[in-house]
Amino acid sequence: MSDLLTLRELDQDGAIEETAADAGLDTRAAFLRKAGVGAALIGAGGILTLPELAGAATPKSDVAILNFALTLEELEAAFYTEAASKGRFSGKPGQLATVIGRHERAHVAFLRKALGKAAIKKPKFNFKDTTTDSTKFLQTARVLEDTGVMAYAGQGPLLKTKALVVAALSIHSVEARHAAWVRDVLGIPPAPAAFDAPKTKAQVLAAVKGTGFIVG
Repeated sequence: MSDLLTLRELDQDGAIEETAADAGLDTRAAFLRKAGVGAALIGAGGILTLPELAGAATPKSDVAILNFALTLEELEAAFYTEAASKGRFSGKPGQLATVIGRHERAHVAFLRKALGKAAIKKPKFNFKDTTTDSTKFLQTARVLEDTGVMAYAGQGPLLKTKALVVAALSIHSVEARHAAWVRDVLGIPPAPAAFDAPKTKAQVLAAVKGTGFIVG
């Protein structure tokens, strides 16, 4: 069964309009410096930063891709934050909800700061019982993370601004670790294949729409 079908099966009763994705490690900062990205992308403590894109000479297509990524990151951040507060899961599910939630909120803050006034409005969500039922939480987390990884893989190569490509790759690698972690907790292979196929923007939006999680 494909990830797209699995995501759609989580919740069939909603629809959305088409809209529109903790990288602060010293080793990551060192990599960025070696890559010649420059200080504009590396803030205090090695945390990724970008100059505000709103009004800057940034291709409209790049802004659209970042807003697409922001939509996904807002979805993930809200999902894990609600799971951590409502589900109050113990053990590995609880740790996963807390840590990944913190990462996703950092991604959201990073993208919103970069987009500035060009950022989309934060969507409204209804995750039903997927944030209170431990089994449904983990199953949903797996599909959301897998979908996010494929979305970044599909859109990252389309970015025209070098700094944005590096930033997207930095988030993409963390999302991939999230996906592997969730799979490990579920007891399924964290890396089932040697290669991953990216998803197009249309495929990802169709999958997200199928969840019914975004309600406004």
